[in-house]
Amino acid sequence: MKGIIRKLILSSVLWLPGLSLAETSPALQSVMAWFEAVDSGAYAQSWEESAPLFRQQVSKEDWQKALKGVREPLGEVLSREVASLSEHNSLPGAPDGQYVVVRLASSFEHKARATETVTFARVQGDWRAVGYFIK
Repeated sequence: MKGIIRKLILSSVLWLPGLSLAETSPALQSVMAWFEAVDSGAYAQSWEESAPLFRQQVSKEDWQKALKGVREPLGEVLSREVASLSEHNSLPGAPDGQYVVVRLASSFEHKARATETVTFARVQGDWRAVGYFIK
């Protein structure tokens, strides 16, 4: 699985216009590592690895409950491709900082097409989750 993720990261980064591998790789690596925790059902771990801003907004228990209700019914991830990546210095309702918003075209065992959107913030040099939505 890690080999697939690395290929996904590299192939996704190479086609993103205006962004170099050095600029996007750490953020995408963090996103994909975070998804490994979510995909394996390690919801508490994904909460613990998120940004303090995220943890202040939702308790660990509420996060686990939300993912069990939304993510588990979808089943296993069949594919996940980066559709877009954008960088921001400010986002609504969040303090100014460094953010990336990544939209992924995903396919699951029980849902052929879904769009996952994850927002990560740079916190003390590391990229950490601050938001996750799935449609």
